[in-house]
Amino acid sequence: MQFGVFSVSDITRDPTTGRVPTEKERIDAEVAIAKKVEEIGMDVFAIGEHHNKPFFSSSPTTTLAYIAAQTERIILSTTTTLITTNDPVKIAEDFAMLQHLSNGRTDLVLGRGNTGPVYPWFGKNIQDSVNLTVENYNLLRRLWDEEVVNWEGKYRTPLQNFTATPRPLDGVAPFVWHGSIRTPQVAEIAAYYGDGFFANNIFWPKEHYQQLIGLYRERYEHYGHGRADQAIVGLGGQFYMAKDSQQAVKEFRPYFDNAPVYGHGPSLEDFTAQTPLTVGSPQQVLEKTLSFQEYFGDYQRQLFLVDHAGLPLKTVLNQLDMFGEYVLPELRKEMASRAPADLTPAPTHAGLVAARDAKLEAEKANAPKEPEVSDRDQ
Repeated sequence: MQFGVFSVSDITRDPTTGRVPTEKERIDAEVAIAKKVEEIGMDVFAIGEHHNKPFFSSSPTTTLAYIAAQTERIILSTTTTLITTNDPVKIAEDFAMLQHLSNGRTDLVLGRGNTGPVYPWFGKNIQDSVNLTVENYNLLRRLWDEEVVNWEGKYRTPLQNFTATPRPLDGVAPFVWHGSIRTPQVAEIAAYYGDGFFANNIFWPKEHYQQLIGLYRERYEHYGHGRADQAIVGLGGQFYMAKDSQQAVKEFRPYFDNAPVYGHGPSLEDFTAQTPLTVGSPQQVLEKTLSFQEYFGDYQRQLFLVDHAGLPLKTVLNQLDMFGEYVLPELRKEMASRAPADLTPAPTHAGLVAARDAKLEAEKANAPKEPEVSDRDQ
């Protein structure tokens, strides 16, 4: 089981001071947060891709490469790499490069994003969103899996005798998760390829994600990758904690009430009751996170949103220190005790290389043997 932090990279006014951080301050903060993630013993840091205000993260691989140079252990990922508007060639090459720079500590979440205007900005039509996802991912897989690619499709110019460079580290592509908050076709694509499905369930009720995850698991088994309960699932979540729930609510309420990301709709109390958001004591954060397994089944990755809504960096780092001290050890122990022996392991580069090598050895062992020729036969 992997635990980590993801950021949507929003730049939001701190309602308690009235101050809006600069882009430089938020970018530097992400680096500090990633280093804290490694320090407290978590496993993954991920950041999204946006090309509009109030967000700053337009080039996740640049940020992640910089973080890779300052960390040694954590996996570096994205919360969404836009498969619809990015060129698959550029995705293939950027993430292979990041693989090499990070010594394999790289995977990614592909998705369509949540900003409609981004499509015309990159010369695409939002009406083609699902078809772009299907075609672009098919090409991306070929660019990683095949040395020389000849390809022709509808949404980009043809490729003739093309080789993406650098090649994936150790000949194994980065692990791919497909992220979605509402699109069944994305769950279908993830299942078809045997990839992971990341349900970024931070703002919607659990029943909504139960349907998407259930569909993915069912189709994963249908395509022959394993049993439904062995499918590779990741979840989002978010928390704010203090020594007791009353203090946590008092501290977080101004951020919740003023942040555009929460939509100025349901109250904090209603939102925490209906969604994965936990505002309370460390024990409450632990208990609610453990409840995710009851709703969605055994899963491999849990990421938390902690740096949004104008929360200052000092507060975010303190939240992570508390999580590392009071929640993470118990969460690891409890999740490990619940996991079945044949649960698919959380993806790592080393694991993917080992699986590839084992498959090649099995194919070699099962290959027809050459007939033996004696001296008398010659």
